[in-house]
Amino acid sequence: MPQRTRLDPTDGTEDYPEYGVNPVRTVALCLAMFAGVLDAAPKVIAVDVDSVIHPITAEEIGNAINRAGVENAAAVLLRLNTPGGLLDATRDITSKIVASRVPVIAYVGPSGARAASAGFFILVSSDVAAMASGTNTGASSPVLMGEQMDPVMRNKVENDTAAWLRSMVEKRGRNVELAETTIRKASSFTEVEALRDHLIDLIEPDEAALLNSLDGREITRFDGRKEVLHTAGAAVTNYQPSMRERIIAAVADPNVAFILLVLGALGIYVEFTSPGLIFPGVAGGILALLGLSGLAVLSINWVGAALLALGAAMFILEAKYTSHGVLGVGGAVSVVLGALLLVNGPPEMRIRLSTALSVAIPFALITMFLVSLVVKARASKALLSDGGMMNEIGEARTTLDPSGKVFVHGEYWDAVSPVPLEAGRQVRVVGIEGMKLRVEPASKNSS
Repeated sequence: MPQRTRLDPTDGTEDYPEYGVNPVRTVALCLAMFAGVLDAAPKVIAVDVDSVIHPITAEEIGNAINRAGVENAAAVLLRLNTPGGLLDATRDITSKIVASRVPVIAYVGPSGARAASAGFFILVSSDVAAMASGTNTGASSPVLMGEQMDPVMRNKVENDTAAWLRSMVEKRGRNVELAETTIRKASSFTEVEALRDHLIDLIEPDEAALLNSLDGREITRFDGRKEVLHTAGAAVTNYQPSMRERIIAAVADPNVAFILLVLGALGIYVEFTSPGLIFPGVAGGILALLGLSGLAVLSINWVGAALLALGAAMFILEAKYTSHGVLGVGGAVSVVLGALLLVNGPPEMRIRLSTALSVAIPFALITMFLVSLVVKARASKALLSDGGMMNEIGEARTTLDPSGKVFVHGEYWDAVSPVPLEAGRQVRVVGIEGMKLRVEPASKNSS
């Protein structure tokens, strides 16, 4: 029997004399210590902004900011590597940043990354603006999508955008005059130039060093409140987009949207030319709608759309009339030009030449092949009406009393019989009236 160890009578060990400790108390202390460690480790929600900025980007950043507020995170980290994007989406993002209850840290990284155009607005509107070595930012001149800007219109757009930028940069205590040159003169800056001229707050090689450097730093929020950051050793949690956000983000790429639209058009065309297949029509409808939804967030140049329609018309004419390939080549060229002109905006938001060529050429060949099949089928039906199917033997697939369905020459036909015929009975074609056959019972020795 173990000897009892005498301890402080207030420690609760008198209930367990043989061990000299209180297991319940020990477990409670361990849990308290573990909870204290968890409380001491701050959380940071990170979002990757590594492509063209569009409405789904704004949705992802907004959801991440909301999540950070709910989970009482120390900060939201925006990893920037973007060529720019849509102005409306950028306005939406900056409004979410300045209204965020949680501090927002924008970091251009890793080395070789950039925060151009719209990315510059996100960088300078954040509570903390940081860059990695070998990065750049700026070049924020607005481009009016869908039309060329005359001097008056350009002046109006630039003034409006510059005023918006000044309102954010001034509140953040950054260099207003220099920031405005990114709009007026499309100026760009390396990370060293941006830090030297007070456009950003610091340069760090990676986000771990960034979070450690920011620990204990006092920042001024957009509403003037002072707040001290606690980010040393923070647990960085990557924001995981929802399935809906992933699908829309993938489709929002104009190259992907164009491919889906073309595939959808082919599927629908196959369904029209061969009714009853069902799958091409269903798949084509879904793909076409996905493609249209992706292009809907962009400004469409109707000259490009008209060229695409003209190309499709040329493919149809090539299959119907002998042009020795002139119409087919013209249609392919028209589709390529239409794809290149379909979306107006920065080069990053347009359909690439490689995409246009890889889609237009197969589309031209497949479309002409399908149309030629339709034309040949119609021509053969005309010959059949002159007697090409007379005396052909088929099978009644439904009861003919007097009309029903028969299977003749590898095809289903509506048919009428002078006498009732049960399903499965062999029939002989004795006449054709439009698209309906006249049949009669076939003799047993017919072949």
